[in-house]
Amino acid sequence: MTSTLSTAAVRRFYPLEQADFLKLEQAASLKGLLQPFKGKGALTQWASQCHRLRDELIELAQRRVLAQANAYPFRLLPVELAQQTTGAGTTFLRWRKPDRSAMGVALWQALIASAATPDTLLDDLYAMEQQRIVLNMQISLLHTLGRQAHECASKLAQAESLYLQRVPGGAASIRTTCSKESL
Repeated sequence: MTSTLSTAAVRRFYPLEQADFLKLEQAASLKGLLQPFKGKGALTQWASQCHRLRDELIELAQRRVLAQANAYPFRLLPVELAQQTTGAGTTFLRWRKPDRSAMGVALWQALIASAATPDTLLDDLYAMEQQRIVLNMQISLLHTLGRQAHECASKLAQAESLYLQRVPGGAASIRTTCSKESL
């Protein structure tokens, strides 16, 4: 019966669509991951692209998802969708009480289970939770890929430094490789 009521109800939350992602740089692609990174410069550049895309995705979530979640009628609920910035410097979407006394998916679960939550909002709240889960995964992956690429670039720099200390004439061969890479 709930699904009949919910299906006939007016939608109040519209999840992101492919067109939203196409506006982001790289169109949510990992095409840069599988390439023969030959030096720290290419890895550093790719790490920056991952972090830039992560930041654009966070901005998209703020502009499109949180804007809807904080509008009527959702702002009348005892639980809200909000952003949380982590110590690692990235931002995720979290369910929380407006007074910030509690946070987590258990709040959304209680909201869905509550008879006080209007049946007409159940489909929208479910769509919001799906969107939150997927966006958080995408943000986390981009953050991790960028961090790992920076760490890899640092390890390549250490390896290069040791190599140049040990091999006579190694600097000339490294410069040739780097200049070819920059083309």
